[in-house]
Amino acid sequence: MFPPTADPGLVPSPSKLSRSAGAFTLDDTTAIRVTPGAGPAAALLRTLLAPATGLPLPLAPDGRIVLVLDPGLTDLGAEGYGLTVSGEAVLLRAAGAAGLRHGVQTIRQLLPVAALKTEPVRGVRWSVPAVEITDAPRYAWRGAMLDVARHFQPVSFLRRFTDLLALHKLNVLHLHLTDDQGWRMPITAYPRLTEVAGAPHGGAYSREELRDLVVYAADRGVTVVPEIEMPGHARAALAAYPHLGNFPERRLDVWKSWGVCDTVLGVTDEVLDFCRTVLDEVMDLFPSPYIHVGGDECPTTEWHRSPTALRRVADEGLDGPDALHGWFMARVGTFLTGRGRRPLGWTETGRDLPESFAALVWRDEEHGLAAACRGQPVIMAPHRSTYLDYPQSAHPDEPPGQVGDAVDLRAVYAIEPAPAHWEAAAAARVLGTQAQLWTEYVATAAHAEYLAFPRLCALADTAWSGGRDWPGFQARLHHHRTRLDALGVPSRPSAILRPERTTR
Repeated sequence: MFPPTADPGLVPSPSKLSRSAGAFTLDDTTAIRVTPGAGPAAALLRTLLAPATGLPLPLAPDGRIVLVLDPGLTDLGAEGYGLTVSGEAVLLRAAGAAGLRHGVQTIRQLLPVAALKTEPVRGVRWSVPAVEITDAPRYAWRGAMLDVARHFQPVSFLRRFTDLLALHKLNVLHLHLTDDQGWRMPITAYPRLTEVAGAPHGGAYSREELRDLVVYAADRGVTVVPEIEMPGHARAALAAYPHLGNFPERRLDVWKSWGVCDTVLGVTDEVLDFCRTVLDEVMDLFPSPYIHVGGDECPTTEWHRSPTALRRVADEGLDGPDALHGWFMARVGTFLTGRGRRPLGWTETGRDLPESFAALVWRDEEHGLAAACRGQPVIMAPHRSTYLDYPQSAHPDEPPGQVGDAVDLRAVYAIEPAPAHWEAAAAARVLGTQAQLWTEYVATAAHAEYLAFPRLCALADTAWSGGRDWPGFQARLHHHRTRLDALGVPSRPSAILRPERTTR
């Protein structure tokens, strides 16, 4: 148990926290009292604590853990919460269900580290220190992208990864489902997408697995945002259905190299119908308000050589084949907005996506400013501070990764989603930030976790509370590492299976 004056080492750091003497101890007699609407949060608390503690935590009208859902608490916002712990009771209040879920994660971190284990632990006093916490996030979008197209990961790992995100109050799992090297989501109308394009590097998910994942994540306050790449990064789809390419007579295999492939979708009406059909099935499984459709790294070489593409340029009165990219994305965006969703795409300049899109900025922060000044919602993800496929350090024991300088913990912590020199109107369009875990060199779940943590801890702290106290974060992380250890998150390269390095 922490001394009365000690910082409990919460990650992310709460907005306001004060300590006092005493603690509340959970035992076999402890029950939960809920107000209307707070039942799911109580169920989550029981689910998360049961494996290690074995405590039943039943619902009771006189329960001393009290969960209150009160829409009148508007000063806490949609995701904020208030937590009061004394020797007699635990009171968790929030205006919305998301706030209660975040408060549950704070309770987990306040408990002894052993509470995070997945097997029964005996002889531990399950006490929560007396605290007063008022907490709310700085940004609404706090996410992590996981690339399962390059190397497939089973749905069991996606659930575990979701749990790790939720523990850190990260609320978006961006699932990169398709690329040149694989297609991981079944599409009923196009079964060869997973029969052919899902085979390399692991396999594909079933519709039931993805639907269940969405529910599982939602129960933990995490939204799953799907990504289906187009019109570039589409080699796997073209291996399954060559007629969707610019040279229909050509036969391709699923790409076995990394980098940017110059094989892209064609621009025929049939291709657009394919995209609409795929996205309809995606939207059926994923209720996310945002649907990611890729959009970046799309070489136009084939469009310059394709008679069909050149005819489309003439028919649409475009300036040239390069303009087909904007034309294509505009039609996809219009389709999604017509279905009540917001299209999301990677931007390479801040000006290359139709204005209906939200822009995910990965090359340079000034591209985010350009997109925001156009009126687009912006998610900041500059690669030199959020790409977790880069090594964590220059140490020779680091596993192989993306070529380039390391992206260390401090670089991630230092990200500023809305830089100080931006005008207020542009800064207000920043939804938040997210990290990217591309998996060209990441074949195992253990390797993915090693790369993700503790760097995702730094991103969570910045996105939730502002990332302004590096020494303080380091001190909190020192204790938080014991939580990650309890969860079995690898902390050393020797704990992971290294895949062989593949030449780009």
